[in-house]
Amino acid sequence: APPPPATSSSPQREVRLIIKGAPERVLELCELTKEEAGNAARVYERFMASGKRVICVAEHTFKTSHDFVFKGTGPADANFPMHGYDLCGFFAIEDPPKTGVLASIAKMKLAGCTTIMVTGDHPETAKAIAKRIGIAEKTDSKSQYQVITGAMIESRGILPGELRIQQLAENPDLAPDCADFWRSAVQEATVFARVSPLNKQSIVQAYKSFSGSIVAMTGDGVNDAPALREADVGIAMGIRGAEVAKGAADIVLLDDDLCSVALGMEQGRLCAENLRKSILYTMCSKVPQAIPTFTQLLGMPLALTTVQVILIDIGTDIWTAIAYAAQPAEQSLMEQPPRHPRKDRIVNSGMLLYSFCYMGLLQCVLCWLAFFQMPGMLDISQRRLPAGEPVVHTKEQQMLVQAGTTMYYWTLVAGQVGASYVTTTTRQSLLDYGFPNPWLNGFIVLEIILALAVIYWPPLQVPFGTQALSLHHLLIGASSIFAILVVEELRKLILRQSEVPIREAIPQPQQSKKEVTTSSE
Repeated sequence: APPPPATSSSPQREVRLIIKGAPERVLELCELTKEEAGNAARVYERFMASGKRVICVAEHTFKTSHDFVFKGTGPADANFPMHGYDLCGFFAIEDPPKTGVLASIAKMKLAGCTTIMVTGDHPETAKAIAKRIGIAEKTDSKSQYQVITGAMIESRGILPGELRIQQLAENPDLAPDCADFWRSAVQEATVFARVSPLNKQSIVQAYKSFSGSIVAMTGDGVNDAPALREADVGIAMGIRGAEVAKGAADIVLLDDDLCSVALGMEQGRLCAENLRKSILYTMCSKVPQAIPTFTQLLGMPLALTTVQVILIDIGTDIWTAIAYAAQPAEQSLMEQPPRHPRKDRIVNSGMLLYSFCYMGLLQCVLCWLAFFQMPGMLDISQRRLPAGEPVVHTKEQQMLVQAGTTMYYWTLVAGQVGASYVTTTTRQSLLDYGFPNPWLNGFIVLEIILALAVIYWPPLQVPFGTQALSLHHLLIGASSIFAILVVEELRKLILRQSEVPIREAIPQPQQSKKEVTTSSE
């Protein structure tokens, strides 16, 4: 049966209420003078300015019946007093950043990535932590958008009707004030504080739509799931992360460490860079392989036979190209601006110019110079014959041309050895980088052994159309390795000296940024 209603004669009990929460919310429930409220605010703001999380505690005592049941979830529907509390004090909680976070953020910043803090903490606490770990600048910014709160988003960033942020970015006239707010937030903000789960999702959408950025979002709670799903790359915490967050994410960190994100970025860049280098190396030999076919049409003897072209592709290029998968990173790998996966192709015009118009032509010149070093090649090439008459008539001329093709083949193999080493670095000198890939070194040794076997072992001379070369001619062909190394070292030296002032003078476009948003509860 329900308890009888309380009367004046019903026994009373004294209830002591203790409330804790955000200082600015709890102080609203306390009975404080203006001076006391100001002193209390200065106390918790001092703690927050040092990066501590602050919890305020207050108490209130009231009398009620023994059968009283607490109801309600907030000031609007609570059946117990929500005013007249006495301030007890503050708890200041130190939650220091993990070891290596500062270095990881600095590393990502050097790589052209911007790290944004998205948190439910108080703006002052978030700003202090952001400065400590290098997300925000040490100097105070006068921009009103450096730290954006959830209240600012609710008042200025909520879209009218069913309008989406992507539509707003494409047509800002639909809501000009809202578009201006998000555009300024994306350009200037470093911290988003006191935000809700929907706010986090809107932040991710804004960075994707207004800056064209690739957005990675980290989170661990159920509230982070919408933003993790919205981001290009959702990263959940594997140890303390909720199952919902893990399900919404693309990547789960097994160690809950931001350092793993930086290492993952570096490994991803290394894979893409090694793929690019492998393709670059493979294309370097195509010009010297193709030119002999066209020169034959002009009446010159064939400098490289079809079977020798196939031998270079299968016996030289393919194994070296595979070995690039194990190539270590260059020192400057994480100092280069990120490649936008939807706008920057791996095989671009720069690679084609390097392979065909620079390295390919350089190898071609070296091969022809070596070819004309062979006895009789100049005389045969300078003969002016009637149209349709074959260039080679006698057995002696056939032997001379065969020796020339052998020299061309050997010089091209040596040139590809040089190209395989110079393409392992984009800017760094080989004197600093060295030869750290044992797979590449091993395959190059095998390629040289195969080439020498084709040249000097009689069972292979006949099918591949080669002749034994003298030591003098062998060294001439091998000198293409050193010629390519010297030319490339000079080019990289000029590039390193000119690159720094150029990068300082030309700001990186917004489209090439990769935004990494970190979320803390």
